[in-house]
Amino acid sequence: MKWITDRTFSGVEPADVFHREREPSSVSCDTERLDSHILFRRVFTLEKTPEKALVTVTADDRYKLYINGVFVSEGPAPAYHDGYGYDIVDVTRYLSPGENTVAAHTYYQGLINRVWQSGDRRHGFAFELCADGKTVLGSDETFLTHRHTGYSYTGRAGYDTQFLQKYDSRSPEVGFELPGFDDSSWERATENPGDDHVLTKPREKGLCFESITPVKVVYGDSCFVDLGGEYVGYLSVTAKGEPGETVRVRCGQELDGEGRVRYRLRAGCCYDEEWILSGGEDRLEWFDYKSFRYAEITPLHGAKVLGVSFTARHHGFTLAAAIKDAYKDDPDVKKVFDLCVRSQKYGVQELPMDCMEREKGTYLGDGCYTSLCNYVLSRDPDVLKRFVCAALESARVTPTLMSCLYCSHMQEIAEYPLLLPELLLRYLRLSGEPDFVFGCAARVRSVLDAYKAYEKDHILGDTGQWCVTEWPANYRDGYAVVNDGNKPLPEPHVAINAYYINAIRAMNAILSILGEPEYRDETPLRAAFNRAFYDEEKHLYRDGMNNGHVSYIGNAFPFGFGLCDDPMFYEKMTDWFCEKGVTGTSLFATVPLLCGLIRMNRYDLLRSAITDRRAWLNMIAEGGTATFECWGADGKWNTSLFHLQNTHIALFIADIDQGLLPV
Repeated sequence: MKWITDRTFSGVEPADVFHREREPSSVSCDTERLDSHILFRRVFTLEKTPEKALVTVTADDRYKLYINGVFVSEGPAPAYHDGYGYDIVDVTRYLSPGENTVAAHTYYQGLINRVWQSGDRRHGFAFELCADGKTVLGSDETFLTHRHTGYSYTGRAGYDTQFLQKYDSRSPEVGFELPGFDDSSWERATENPGDDHVLTKPREKGLCFESITPVKVVYGDSCFVDLGGEYVGYLSVTAKGEPGETVRVRCGQELDGEGRVRYRLRAGCCYDEEWILSGGEDRLEWFDYKSFRYAEITPLHGAKVLGVSFTARHHGFTLAAAIKDAYKDDPDVKKVFDLCVRSQKYGVQELPMDCMEREKGTYLGDGCYTSLCNYVLSRDPDVLKRFVCAALESARVTPTLMSCLYCSHMQEIAEYPLLLPELLLRYLRLSGEPDFVFGCAARVRSVLDAYKAYEKDHILGDTGQWCVTEWPANYRDGYAVVNDGNKPLPEPHVAINAYYINAIRAMNAILSILGEPEYRDETPLRAAFNRAFYDEEKHLYRDGMNNGHVSYIGNAFPFGFGLCDDPMFYEKMTDWFCEKGVTGTSLFATVPLLCGLIRMNRYDLLRSAITDRRAWLNMIAEGGTATFECWGADGKWNTSLFHLQNTHIALFIADIDQGLLPV
């Protein structure tokens, strides 16, 4: 396959967007080519309908493919340019004898963010059609290309995550995907001989697209839509009005006190966009997805909204787990379980996402819990395996890995890579499949080797990464050693060292199962850890080596990982849990804390955590149909109301052996 583009990108030298977080970078968003919607078309002839026709297709950053006016597929999954993915799609049913039309809407965003490896000045489209084993058509200079002038951006959403659009139905490119469209003014595509994409392997499973019928649509001067729950996907609207008339489209996850759509999301996205009508019957078709439940479509001068539909996009998901027998008759546990299942089904995209609206990207720490939960609930390892591969491929930037995967935003969080060994150990124990883990083991060892370089006297110091410890910061219980952002670590601290020892222990357990020699003796590290941080008088751990502050968060990690030899510590932590509960933690200390309760055989306290009315049940009480980023919508200044990290509680509810949870 040849990579083709338009003349704006032809021959452009790519930008190197990779660097360690604390290193300066001269790369910024690609202002010359921002928000480029680039179309391709090709008409071709078939003598007969093939018995089997397969399309191989990809693009950078994104494509939507149509054959004879019908939507076929969307992709590719995010990846680095030199390990790029592609899709193979059976298109037999879309073809017919005689003249056929293939069309693609490609997109180059140009921003430095967590979504794609964009802002690197790479764009292209690659396509090949094979019918009955023979190549019929391939992307080359016979394809025609044109910019879609119907899209213009009016702002940005989230953390420079996506552009807010003004869509103009008067654009001459409307209907470009249809047979018979007049493309006589289009230019020929340009082959980009210097393109440096390296295609690796096709993804085994593409996105699922599900038509969602709104539970409520109220037509009037303003059309109100309630999808019945939080989804990720595309709103489609048909309307008719005077040429040039404006329709305002606002979407949100909540309603305000007056019952109007709260389009300024808590997560920092303002879903307020415009649509310009042509005078005929027009259809609004978004290119980029959004996360919302409610929509408000308001014509400004009397146009009529004729219809509304919604297409949800998500990774394929079939529930294969059940609620543990001990909980099966508890209605509150079932509510929490169902919340997690729905969140996993509709939240996971090509990879496990962080926030569906603010970041729209994959974080290494969050993804370890999210991908494991996805596997436990579905018994399908696809998401977990792709996630682990993405994490390990980020070693291209630094051997201690990046926190944001397959993207151009360079962020490093010290704890996140240290979750990988335990993720792989849990998967190995649950699946009994050694081959995948064996293939990852050497690369994970290399990660731990890279961390070892930052040890002194068996204590891990400043790795050049941010230590998040717990998030948001108001859940840290005054944790005394913090190095937010690019600041150096002021001193070694308890949380990162607990993670580190646990990662080494998990690596040893993996190698033992695989019949390999252990990676390293954890005993001297554990002894040094306890000497440095354990206060024998208080029977609790200090946050840092050089301060006496004791926090709930700082003690949750050694409690969960079982690092203390003093029985009094576990008794004190159990008492502390009875006082502060699960809501004394948030995104990252919760799972270790609950694992510690299992180690103590305190299943009564585990049940109390699951059914705590300030925790997951509070999300439901506040109207949530997906897991929140915090225990409540007001728990953070920019709370995401569709955040997959908190589905991790399903690990403790599903019918798996709880003994697998602690290392």
